[in-house]
Amino acid sequence: MSSAANPSLETSPQLLLQLAAITKKFGPLIANHAIDLDVHKGEIVALLGENGAGKTTLMNILFGHYVADGGTVMVAGADGILAPLEPGAPQAALDAGIGMVHQHFTLAENLSGLDNIVLGTEPIFRLRRDRTGARAKLTKLMAGSGLNVDLDQPVHKLTVGEKQRVEILKALYRDARLLVLDEPTAVLTPQEADSLFATLRQLAATGLSVIIIAHKLAEVLAVSHRIAVLRGGKKVGEMATDQADRRSIAELMVGRDVPVSRRSERAPGKPVIGLRDVTIDRGDARRSLHGVNLMAREGEILGIAGVSGNGQAALARLIAGLDRPDVGSVEIFGEKVTKFDAHQFAQNGIARIPEDRHHDGMVGSMTVAENIAIEDVRSRDYQKFGFLDFEAIRKRAEHAIVDYDVRCPGPDAPARLLSGGNIQKLILARVLEKSPKLILANQPSRGLDVGAQSEVHRRLLEAREGGAAVVLISEDLDELLTLSDQIAVIHAGHVSAAIAAHDIDRSELGLMMAGQKKGDSDFGPDNFESSTKPHEKTDENAPRSGDPA
Repeated sequence: MSSAANPSLETSPQLLLQLAAITKKFGPLIANHAIDLDVHKGEIVALLGENGAGKTTLMNILFGHYVADGGTVMVAGADGILAPLEPGAPQAALDAGIGMVHQHFTLAENLSGLDNIVLGTEPIFRLRRDRTGARAKLTKLMAGSGLNVDLDQPVHKLTVGEKQRVEILKALYRDARLLVLDEPTAVLTPQEADSLFATLRQLAATGLSVIIIAHKLAEVLAVSHRIAVLRGGKKVGEMATDQADRRSIAELMVGRDVPVSRRSERAPGKPVIGLRDVTIDRGDARRSLHGVNLMAREGEILGIAGVSGNGQAALARLIAGLDRPDVGSVEIFGEKVTKFDAHQFAQNGIARIPEDRHHDGMVGSMTVAENIAIEDVRSRDYQKFGFLDFEAIRKRAEHAIVDYDVRCPGPDAPARLLSGGNIQKLILARVLEKSPKLILANQPSRGLDVGAQSEVHRRLLEAREGGAAVVLISEDLDELLTLSDQIAVIHAGHVSAAIAAHDIDRSELGLMMAGQKKGDSDFGPDNFESSTKPHEKTDENAPRSGDPA
């Protein structure tokens, strides 16, 4: 992350947005309580808070998705005079020059990225759609922000990170006067994040106002003018960025001192999983791997760095038993895998923290208790006379809720009511309480506040100390450098040699994530020679051993 100082406002500019005494209730839950927030023309404001603090609710009221139970939203017109914004009307917000990138994507999965971006900006009855002008504008936007994405791919084929980029581009494309961004750099390399920050600063200098909902405090300090903090639905603090520091912001967000997880030095044990010359060809880099050799050992965290869409999904599916290699082999616990089956992998001590916690990590309509037990319903511990023992399932959930601090109404509450951080704690409870031997952690702290991130990191390091091997796939360099013993980079389906974390140069790691290496114009497949190859080459014609997973 760039160490450049945060920008400063030279004068007291025109007030563009004024939120006054905004209150919103969902039944007995007070999501927002009398919140005031002003944003000036050309100002970048960071809105911080724990998961569930009310940040997204407040922005949804601004954008017209929710109607406030109390308070007013005022937006300045072209003449600079504040006027009330029509409540509950997203089109009114768009007409007022407000653009928003939501925390959970609002994209049409069957349309291309380009079609999603221009959707709603053209007359319905136009005989011919102007895609040339739209593509030219988007090409310029992508070059300036580093938000590269294949505009012609259907959205359902894009990764989570690529979908987020489409959302950001969709907002920028509409020339908004006020841009609301929720975790805008989650999928960018440090260089791309710096480029985006430079773009935002440049746009702010021309009069664009920005509200950033973020959890990476370094980003907030680098790009914002002012910081507002919510906790428990209330605004508990506001400060100029040049008067803030990470510790004071973190304590204001969670109401307590946030412990920093530290990795202790320890010698790794025996190999737990080894990939030997693995190739998976699914037609594009997002779902393919090319000649990958990789090894994770007991008591070791192996970090996999890379920009979203470079083969992480293929690697995660392989380790979880959801896919098999076209070429090459996988060894688990010293034996060659012959049958790839996710349930059998889970039963043999391989745990999975999925990338998309909402889509792949839980079933929203099921209860918290049912979600915690969902991978073990065939276990005798949760059956009685051939039927599910719901009392046993509920007791397990009660213990997990306490042990993992899952903040919810109770084990019988629908999982969809939980915040992102508490859904992740639910998944951690399901995964870690069985003391797995191998943990696949795919973007485990994406979108989480500092308190929830700290808990996720503590749990992963605790599992490492207990002898588990952890494969940590992440786009967050701070997370990788904090937790990993070794780090490899994945780019276009190729995986580089693993490097000891303490020997890594941060800026070179960022270049590798972008497909380049210092001194090289193209850091391609020839540069991505694997390390940690298993010692011997297996004869593919030899009889296969029993399936360990």
